[in-house]
Amino acid sequence: MENPLLSIIIPAYNEETRLPKTLGQVFDFLRDQDYTAEVLIVENGSQDKTLEIAQSFVKEHSGLTVLHEPLPGKGSAVRRGMLTARGQYRFMCDADLSMPIAEVNRFILPALQDFDLAIASREVHGAIRYNEPEYRHLGGRLINLMIRTLILPGIHDTQCGFKCFRAPIAEDLFNRQTLTGWSFDIEILFLARRRGYQIQEIPIPWYFNADTKLSPVRDALQMVLDIWTIRQNARRGQYDAAD
Repeated sequence: MENPLLSIIIPAYNEETRLPKTLGQVFDFLRDQDYTAEVLIVENGSQDKTLEIAQSFVKEHSGLTVLHEPLPGKGSAVRRGMLTARGQYRFMCDADLSMPIAEVNRFILPALQDFDLAIASREVHGAIRYNEPEYRHLGGRLINLMIRTLILPGIHDTQCGFKCFRAPIAEDLFNRQTLTGWSFDIEILFLARRRGYQIQEIPIPWYFNADTKLSPVRDALQMVLDIWTIRQNARRGQYDAAD
């Protein structure tokens, strides 16, 4: 079977409530497109019925693959999906669909050309945030300021959960990934910069969802530790393994 144009990779941790609606919206959207696509749900560490619910959709949707990743952490789930996917473009997508799924067409041909990876941004010109409390926005900007200052200058939104990679770029970066938690995005973007890949930020409409699994203080502290780890890895040459 010919590889699809697009792979949509959805990491799923305790998503039994949101997943049915999300999968319905994703497949309704794909049904109207003129390109081939696949969807990969990667469940890891859920304490609810996320895995069973995802598997129940396989009978109805031939383009759906459900994976169980035994290693915990969002980074582990995304890596498994990226390296299992077959698409020419591999798009990671949060299960809450805080960015409408129709926006995915802006991340692939023909809308976007001459890129290695494209990341959704809630901050560059043209982006719109809906219903987000001011304190959450301020907290996010402080975290991004820290990230830009310490490791990724010039990237306005590293943590939005919607990112698209050309297949060879995904395989290169995710085979070098070491972090498995929330900060894996920072490592992947650091690696992309280090390897000279072209990164584009795409302004998106983004809808705040209060049902977030992030803890602003705890996760910000963990990011500081992870940034230190990334810098240490780079100094030791861990990211410079032969191709």
